Amino acid sequence: MMSQTSILYLVLFQLTIIFFQPCQLLISDAAGGQWHLLQKSIGIVAMHMQLLNNDRVVIFDRTDFGKSNMSLPDGKCRHNANDTAIKVDCTAHSVEYDVLNNTIRPLMVQTNVWCSSGTLMPNGSLIQTGGYNDGERRIRIFNSCNTTKDCDWLEIENGLAVKRWYATNHILPDGRQIVIGGTRQFNYEFLPKNGVPNLYSLPFLAHTSDRGAENNLYPFIFVIGDGNLFIFANNRAILFDYLNNKVVKMYPKIPGGDPRCYPSTGSAVLLPLKNIQAPSVEAEVLVCGGSPKGSFIKAYKKNATFVSALDTCGRIKITDPNPKWVMETMPQARLMGDMTLLPNGNVLIINGAGAGVAGWETGRNPVLSPILYHPDYKLGSRFECQNPTTIPRMYHSTAILLRDGRVLVGGSNPHEKYKFRGVLFPTELRLEAFSPAYLDIENSSLRPKIVLPSSQAKLKYKQNLVVRFTVVGTVMLDKVSVTMVAPSFTTHSFSMNQRLLVLRSINVTSLKKNTYTVQVTTPGSGNLAPLGYYLLFLVHQDIPSKGIWVNLQ
Repeated sequence: MMSQTSILYLVLFQLTIIFFQPCQLLISDAAGGQWHLLQKSIGIVAMHMQLLNNDRVVIFDRTDFGKSNMSLPDGKCRHNANDTAIKVDCTAHSVEYDVLNNTIRPLMVQTNVWCSSGTLMPNGSLIQTGGYNDGERRIRIFNSCNTTKDCDWLEIENGLAVKRWYATNHILPDGRQIVIGGTRQFNYEFLPKNGVPNLYSLPFLAHTSDRGAENNLYPFIFVIGDGNLFIFANNRAILFDYLNNKVVKMYPKIPGGDPRCYPSTGSAVLLPLKNIQAPSVEAEVLVCGGSPKGSFIKAYKKNATFVSALDTCGRIKITDPNPKWVMETMPQARLMGDMTLLPNGNVLIINGAGAGVAGWETGRNPVLSPILYHPDYKLGSRFECQNPTTIPRMYHSTAILLRDGRVLVGGSNPHEKYKFRGVLFPTELRLEAFSPAYLDIENSSLRPKIVLPSSQAKLKYKQNLVVRFTVVGTVMLDKVSVTMVAPSFTTHSFSMNQRLLVLRSINVTSLKKNTYTVQVTTPGSGNLAPLGYYLLFLVHQDIPSKGIWVNLQ
């Protein structure tokens, strides 16, 4: 029999669904996409996720949640006298999800990865950094492998120059990665170190830290065509020359001045890079959602107030000589949302809450309906509501693109430990996938299939590449494009290293019935596309093929 407390939580949740889902109330007829439950439990919270080039996803939460619901194999246990929850833990806090077989394998992480960061390196290895407590200066390596028996985490003690908690990592054009910021860290470093001094001051991070809230953690970072880094923290941004430790440009404050980074926790994405053969490639950034200034303090007062999230997005052409923010209004307010680039260049905004901030028990009003953002549509008509999930995805949720065009969604745990009952938003171990409308069966005749090159193809910069593909239905030759998407390391509403390039295409040719070719040119430099693995898609009439893995060398 349900307790009175449980019944109250259930009633409150149902009321939340009714009153805080404007997509359903206003334009449900326009909704698209489908949800599919993949796993009833993966044993841990999907707090961090990274897709590898073997179609497996590395997932992990934190080691001090207590015992998870996934045991380590072969009697393994983690012995850690510094752990704040349990000193001997025989359960997993990291797993490997096999996308193709829909199976889970436990992994063994030794130190606390809570609120850490990472980057997929050019050789396909995940280099993962920082965390909390004994994990704050750790470097962890996960090498993708075809045989999984001995494939697990390797850890390097004191590999970082300083403690990193809530930092952001980004792959650089030369194949290194840069690690920027974190709690009370107004600096950056490089990996690998290469034996040189490896800690550099970044005063911009100190200038954007709000007293009592910070609001500049997990800064939004993107490398652009001139090789510099766009860094957004709190409500401001700079263009930064990391090689010379120099600010190249200061951008105007986002209108309204509200913070967008953790713990206010909006999200951001570098919009698709087009015309990439041009001498100067236009780069545009979209920042959406978050919480108004002061929300963090109000949420943690004794008589907590959960302020409504922001319903605005700011869009800025960061390569313009005189860049200005253009503001747009989303159909619903959202914080802790994830922004995922889809193969056709649209942006999926998914997960999150309608009020409060990121943190323990401080989010309210789950936003169940994703939003599709069409960057090329006219201002005022770019947002399209999608069908809702039934699972609230609050603090510590994630979403990443898979090779087949689905979006993998998991996580949600706004508690200091695992809590499965008697709370408003229980710890969530289920894993699901959102299938955008381009995967609907009625689009199957228009959906292309890449025949050549084969997956795992090695590519060079400025290479002329012929892509052969098939389409069962009628092909519109002027509606064919090829895109490359970099798989992201996603946590806390930011997808690090995520980028999409639209390749220059010419000579779309029919070979024989249902078979065609298109000639494309790969990116011209590591500034546009850093070395490493990408998903290559053929897009026909906005409907993408299943991707193939390519390695840009």
